[in-house]
Amino acid sequence: MKDGDELIVFRDVHKAFGPKVVYRGLELEVYKGETLTILGGSGVGKSVMLKMLIGLLGTDRGEVIFDNERVNDMGPPKLARLRQRVGMVFQSGALFDSISVGENVAYGLREHYAHAMDEKDITERVSWALTSVGMPGIESMRPSDLSGGMRKRVGVARTIALQPEVILFDEPTTGLDPVNVTRMNHLIVRLKHQLNVTSIVVTHDMATAFCVSDRLAFVHKGRIAEKGTKEHFKRTTNPIVQDFVEGRSPEDEDLAALLSG
Repeated sequence: MKDGDELIVFRDVHKAFGPKVVYRGLELEVYKGETLTILGGSGVGKSVMLKMLIGLLGTDRGEVIFDNERVNDMGPPKLARLRQRVGMVFQSGALFDSISVGENVAYGLREHYAHAMDEKDITERVSWALTSVGMPGIESMRPSDLSGGMRKRVGVARTIALQPEVILFDEPTTGLDPVNVTRMNHLIVRLKHQLNVTSIVVTHDMATAFCVSDRLAFVHKGRIAEKGTKEHFKRTTNPIVQDFVEGRSPEDEDLAALLSG
């Protein structure tokens, strides 16, 4: 991507929760149309970054920019519009068990577009979204009847039903078996091309990262320690990133030897 294509920018972002410092000068750009994967160990603030982008959390210092506007300065009306343009797929799927799959997928449409869409439009959009994630015709089922992988795909359907410009995936493959991990990875790639969306994927799973990403960024000690293409990450000589990519713990030589052998 060439300079000037930035859709999202984190500029000198600082964030702490009491004594716990999460970011100390975060600098990161996301280009329009790409899939960027955020990597890092547990507790480094990967999900915090997503929440700052959609205004659920503020910054202590620095700025978050979306499409040339400062998220920091947005009031409730502009934040509402931002959240229509940026859809989030939660780690758990976050479905309502008390209503059907179809009503779950339609939920955001009724919240945001009730004035612009009639019931026929909503029904057609729900059908399109479920078909897009490979689950046509399950509108009448309950989330409790679905497997973990199916629930996650319904969560994706609910997000894309709003036809966002950006999709945020928070640990999309956590808790899934290998078959469903592969299915979810392929879905992320397919949606990028089918919907022409920009995606940010938060994951600790390197197979997912290398499958879905155009670029990757590695968070360490409150900053981006490394960023680049998949090929760059496979060739990196940064020992901290190498250990993470290869699944090694630098404190455990025996485990490192076992994994490298």
